[in-house]
Amino acid sequence: MECPHCHRQVKARAKNCGSCGGYIPPGQYLLEDAGIIEAALSTAAAKKPVAPRNPAGPRVAKLGDRFTAFVLDTMVLFGVFAVMDAWIFMRWGTVQGMELNLTTASLLLAWTFNAVILFAYGWLLEASFGATLGKMLVGLRVVKTGPRSALSAAAIRNAMRIVDGAGLYLLGAMVAGCSPCRQRLGDLCAGTAVVEEEFSKPRKVLALVLWVAVLTGAVWQVPRICSADNARAHSRYFDQVVVQVGRTENSAYFRVARVRFDVEFASDTPSSTRM
Repeated sequence: MECPHCHRQVKARAKNCGSCGGYIPPGQYLLEDAGIIEAALSTAAAKKPVAPRNPAGPRVAKLGDRFTAFVLDTMVLFGVFAVMDAWIFMRWGTVQGMELNLTTASLLLAWTFNAVILFAYGWLLEASFGATLGKMLVGLRVVKTGPRSALSAAAIRNAMRIVDGAGLYLLGAMVAGCSPCRQRLGDLCAGTAVVEEEFSKPRKVLALVLWVAVLTGAVWQVPRICSADNARAHSRYFDQVVVQVGRTENSAYFRVARVRFDVEFASDTPSSTRM
C-alpha cells in the first residue's frame, strides 16, 4: 500500500512508514484495494488551483519607466556633450569680447563627437552590463531575443536611434506602443527587448555615484574651459563663421548665416524679440 505522507509503497498492515516514519492507519490498504483513496486523490487534485506559469520570463518594461531612464541618460550625455563642445568651440571658434563665433569646423566636429559619444555610451554599457546608468537606476535591462551576440545586437539597437529618434523619439514611442513586447524599431532589428530587472544595491549605488559625478564634473569643468586661453586651430576650408552668439548692453543676439535674432532688454518693459 501507499504511505499517505511520502507516497512510497510500504508493506500492508505496517503501522509506520519505513522512509518517513509517518503513521499509517490499519485499514488503509482496504481503502486502496477498493479504489476509494485513488478516486479521492484524483478529485482533490482536480479541484486544487494550479498557479499560472509565466512562459515569457521577466516582465516587459513599461513605456513610462523607459522614458524616465531616457531622461536620466540624456542628462548624463548632456553633461559630457557640454564639456566636449565647450572645448571644441573654444579651440575651433573665435571669441571677440562678448561674441562667440562658431565656424564650420567647430560645428562639424561637435556633431561628430556627440554622435560617437551617444553611440558608444549605449553600445558599450548595454553590451557589457545590459543597461545604461539610467536603466540601472530605474531597474531595466536590455535582453536578447535573437541569435545575435551581445555586441552586435547592442550596436544595431543603438545605431537605429537615428530612425527611432525622429520627432523627438515620437516614431520610436509609436512603434513601441503598438508592439506586444514594447519594442521600438531598434529592438525589432537587433533582436532585443527591454525588461524589468532588480539590480543589486551596490550596483545601483555605483550607477548613482557615476551619474552624479558626471554632472558635477561638467558643471565644474565647462566654466574653466571657457575661461582658459586655448590656442585656436586654423582650418583652410572650415574657418567660415556660421553661427554668432553674443550680447550688448541692451540686447542679446543669435545669428545663423544671414538670419539674426535679437532680444532687447528694457527695465520698464518686458523683453522683446525681433528678427
